[in-house]
Amino acid sequence: MIVFSKNARPYIEAHLQEFSPVERKIADYFLGGGETPPEETGKALAKRLGVSEAALTRFSQKCGFRGLRELFYAHNQTENHGGSDFVQPVLASYQELLNKTYAIIDMRQIRRITALLLHKKRVYIYGKGSSGMVAQEMKFRFMRIGLICEAITDDDMIRMTAVLTDPECLAIGISISGRSKIIIEALQTAKSQGAATVLLTANADREYRDTFDEVQLFAVKNQMEHGRLISPQFPVLVVLDILYADYMNHDAAERDRIWQRTYRALQRNKEQT
Repeated sequence: MIVFSKNARPYIEAHLQEFSPVERKIADYFLGGGETPPEETGKALAKRLGVSEAALTRFSQKCGFRGLRELFYAHNQTENHGGSDFVQPVLASYQELLNKTYAIIDMRQIRRITALLLHKKRVYIYGKGSSGMVAQEMKFRFMRIGLICEAITDDDMIRMTAVLTDPECLAIGISISGRSKIIIEALQTAKSQGAATVLLTANADREYRDTFDEVQLFAVKNQMEHGRLISPQFPVLVVLDILYADYMNHDAAERDRIWQRTYRALQRNKEQT
């Protein structure tokens, strides 16, 4: 049985790009593994790390916690994965990402994004590389239930469609690292044109939250974007599945009828070939 737990790691990893050198030192401690002793105090930890108690408090709040004690508690919820063969690390990585997704997902934000999908007349989904593959998957799945959208992975087409957006459009950018220049610039352009903008990323850069309408975070592991252990698309697809399920809940009977119609259309194509 899979047990989902709230823990601090996804919140810390999501803010890594924002941390000062002192905060990065604190982050390294919490990401290094091992539980914080129940009797640990902010004063003792500050002395051990060579930082101030105020720095620990600021770090906790930047990660979304009310204080250091709440961070200690969340840190100690980290799951313990065993296994020494090559299968166990892969399965443990998937469960870790599912646990992190459970911790990081805000259903109020999911519903806001769903509302944009429901009410905007044109939807563009931008992605490059593995994120481009996710964009194509999103287009296919959502078109199956009636959302007219376009996945765009070509640089010139990304730039061109971005300048042609307007207030009736929704531009969705997918970038695991949040550092894909063309994706970020396309969303900025679309925003300047009055379009609604959503960034799907593992990078919780404050600038993105201030610029775009929604920044939907997803879970991440160290070096995951390089695909060394598991597919880098996996955590993005989990978030898309949650969005898909919420979208399906709106007029579910009609969505199901559309799905059946598209299913029959695809089956006819298979029979002809």
